[in-house]
Amino acid sequence: MRSAMIAAMVLAGVGTLAGADLFRDDFSRFPPGWLTSPVGTLNGAIQEYHYLPNRGVPLGPWENAISHLDAWVAGDENGKPYLEEQLDRTARQFTSPIFLTGDPEWDDYTVEVKVKPLTLADMAGVVFRYHTNRDYYLCGMTGGNKVELAQHLPIEPALRVPGWKQIAEADFRYDTERYYVLKVEIAGPRIRVSVDGKAVLEASDGELPKGRAGVTASGPARFQDFRVTATDRAAQEIARRIRSREELLARLRDDNPKPKLWKKFDTPGFGAGRNVRFGDLDGDGAPDMLIAQNIPRVQADAFDQISCLTAVTLDGRILWQSGRPDPRNGLLTNDTPFQIHDIDGDGRNEVVVARDFQLQILDGRTGKIRQWVWMPKMPAADSVHPYERENGDSIAFVNFSGNRDRHEILVKDRYTHFWIYNNKLELLWKGDGQTGHFPYPVELDKGYDSLMIGYSLWNRNGVKQWSHDADLHDHADGIMVGNLSSDPKAEPRVYSSGSDEGFIVFDIRGTILKQVRVGHNQSPSVARYRPDLPGLQYISVNFWKSPGIVTLFDGDGKILAQDEPIHSGSPMLPVNWRGDGQEFCLLSGNIKEGGMIDGYLRRVVMFPDDGHPDLAAAVLDLTGDQRDEIVLWDEKRVWIYTQDRPFRGNRIYAPVRNPDYNDSNYRTTVSSPAWEQVRIKN
Repeated sequence: MRSAMIAAMVLAGVGTLAGADLFRDDFSRFPPGWLTSPVGTLNGAIQEYHYLPNRGVPLGPWENAISHLDAWVAGDENGKPYLEEQLDRTARQFTSPIFLTGDPEWDDYTVEVKVKPLTLADMAGVVFRYHTNRDYYLCGMTGGNKVELAQHLPIEPALRVPGWKQIAEADFRYDTERYYVLKVEIAGPRIRVSVDGKAVLEASDGELPKGRAGVTASGPARFQDFRVTATDRAAQEIARRIRSREELLARLRDDNPKPKLWKKFDTPGFGAGRNVRFGDLDGDGAPDMLIAQNIPRVQADAFDQISCLTAVTLDGRILWQSGRPDPRNGLLTNDTPFQIHDIDGDGRNEVVVARDFQLQILDGRTGKIRQWVWMPKMPAADSVHPYERENGDSIAFVNFSGNRDRHEILVKDRYTHFWIYNNKLELLWKGDGQTGHFPYPVELDKGYDSLMIGYSLWNRNGVKQWSHDADLHDHADGIMVGNLSSDPKAEPRVYSSGSDEGFIVFDIRGTILKQVRVGHNQSPSVARYRPDLPGLQYISVNFWKSPGIVTLFDGDGKILAQDEPIHSGSPMLPVNWRGDGQEFCLLSGNIKEGGMIDGYLRRVVMFPDDGHPDLAAAVLDLTGDQRDEIVLWDEKRVWIYTQDRPFRGNRIYAPVRNPDYNDSNYRTTVSSPAWEQVRIKN
């Protein structure tokens, strides 16, 4: 993420450091107080599909690896700065905070820090050869009486049970009244640990050959004077590998079109985060943008209500506005129930929205209500029951009547109920269960959709075909049904990013074929990320407890690549950027930590440093040449990027995607291969 800076530190040192110093910091750069204020006062889920460079205080060469935890506080003790991990075990959500620095190419080095545990009940120490926040070595003082050396394993053996490999431990009594100098020396597989200059333990383990370093604690602890050193020879070899990697990335980036600004406009007062839909509202054949503001009610993210809808062209002209805009109401950490769709089949789009406890159909050109019906009554058995009627969480369209344009409306609450209406707003049937975030309609019954929602498959008549609600204990964050193999006759499978249940593959009859507990898995997409391999690939990112771990799977559930290019979530949107059959995945629009990654998880396209917004992003073809544009926005403005060069060739890749009328912050975007003859780009 900060490769060039770290490389310079390796080559020249920092300030007056010797050439063999890879890094040194006394934490004096940080102001006293929370390092995550003011964002720490918001719902931690804000970083699931929004990009924030930090949660309050710029961290410089450091990174908060568990970004949703507000763990780190800076201060001074007897005139000397410290970094403190402030959370106890009740607040850290099955994981330990990590404050991280360095480069993935660091291998043989010594990491040293002064550590003062503030409790004897927990652990405090260092991480080293860090690959991801679920794959690293740990050396910590723990229990008040020992030092332990262990490896955190990337795959959990059971639900919410961290995988650990114990390497070595030694007796060592300590208290909470002073700082201890903890030093770990790593050379190849050999690991030596000392405290206050006295050797404590030595072990050998070669599982992780290289990686970054930092501090960690599972309970309150303070740290001072962090330092990483290496021999001259090791430092030179690290610098050589970093140069080689950066040269390869430069060649890859030069081979790809660069983002070029196409359009931009402001959204004064009515802008929002990732709460936008795209579709032709004014009937001119070009996509427009529908922006929703919302006001949370009752609790966190279960009862948000839409407060304002603004329809705007991609030139920034307001078509209509419904509700009163207010810049305070732009952010959200959930879905809201609105979509753009030609619900009556007359060739013109409507807006279908749930608001004010009504399910409404609005005229797409004016925003005026054409038809409405009361939302269903809340089931009395619901544990949280603030209203008489449902206010809605998300909307999708399905084909249960034989019309492939999908004129039936599915509206759901947050996690347990959904209802099916026809396009006259007449209730057809309803379903209950562990619904997850967003459904996936798929044509399994010729001419009709079946509905995959949560861990259950329903037919068009409201009959549940199979379900895993009883045995999978965290919700389905993202799901899809399809054939990812290279055999067009192969039977479709069901794929799920099941939150803490990890990644799951089912056959079409509901049998679990594979489950890989990679952490809180979410935000998947499917595309041709590796054209050198058969079929399509499934990419996803973790968030809660292990944010930013990106995993690429094949259709059988085999891990093809895994890394941690970010420390937050991302919608993980496929991008047809080149037009030659290779798709990339968009992380965000940030100039350092964003960009597009390829199937090897390398950042192969970066955005220019031109002041553009990077809070939220969407991907769709807006110029008509089949290649995608990137829409970047925040609450105040929208910028749209296209390629800086025309496509060369007679045939262009034109993947078939989920329809825009079924959009969601949680949908699995599926990009199915297709080609077209080249059309001239305007």
